[in-house]
Amino acid sequence: MSLPAAFHEIAKRVNNWGRWGQDDEIGTLNLVTDEVVRDAVATVRTGHRVPLAVDLEQDGVQTGMIPGRVNPLHVMVQINQELFGPGTVATSDDAVTFGLQAGTHWDALTHVSHSGRIYNGRPAATITPHGRSEFSGIHTARHLVSRGVLLDVAAAKGLDRLPGDHAVTPEDLDEAADFGGVTVRPGDIVLVRTGQMRLYAAGDRHGYAFPSPGLSVRTPEWFHARDVAAVANDTLTFEIFPPEIEDLWLPVHALDLVEMGMLQGQNWNLESLSTACAQERRYAFLLSAMPEPFVGATGTPVAPVAVL
Repeated sequence: MSLPAAFHEIAKRVNNWGRWGQDDEIGTLNLVTDEVVRDAVATVRTGHRVPLAVDLEQDGVQTGMIPGRVNPLHVMVQINQELFGPGTVATSDDAVTFGLQAGTHWDALTHVSHSGRIYNGRPAATITPHGRSEFSGIHTARHLVSRGVLLDVAAAKGLDRLPGDHAVTPEDLDEAADFGGVTVRPGDIVLVRTGQMRLYAAGDRHGYAFPSPGLSVRTPEWFHARDVAAVANDTLTFEIFPPEIEDLWLPVHALDLVEMGMLQGQNWNLESLSTACAQERRYAFLLSAMPEPFVGATGTPVAPVAVL
């Protein structure tokens, strides 16, 4: 089934192809300038650091719903081995196998395609089994430190967690910005809290995965209008799941990643950050969220830290 005309109309309005040149591979990360980073550093007042990643473990957030996206399988390959002879210093080493998007992660711009294309109009066929992503692999996003803004949609509505069928709208984002007393600026990394992570923290992996609140197909235009650099949230699927429009699967992924060239992140634990922002009465902070540079990969684990 082809994508509907309404999708293509939104795509035209948020499209950034060629905006930073035909050779560009990083999209909206171009908006994170030196000046933006200097301003981000100026948000730090107390030095309070809040980690935002879920633990990487075999019993992690993946339930098998997404084929091949396996939780980490961690094994020891050396245990107290005296490599240089008896009585010498002993070492222990590990190895791990897991889906790069299994835990807290960034989606690369190549994570999805539509109509045979990826970001900047390149052919989706440039992603191959052995060559991986020829363009816009996650390794091209060399650094990501900027001002972070928490849009606590659940708290703005007086809720611990949004209902599973709630599609986060531009109006919800405006409400959360007003609640936090923040104005989203060019180059910001926006974190959208739904409270869905509370289910995972309570041990309900399947309830966390489905059904899930998430971003509406209307939100990419909101982010585009404000020149947001990247967006992450506290759900498995990022956008509302099941979809708000019947049989239109992952439209927000396609608009954000393919059309806009904007990184998006999932499975971010925003609960402690929600508490810290409420206590300090401010919702902007320095955010370090460096992608791991897996060459040609379509996503990467990340261990983000907000510094207030």
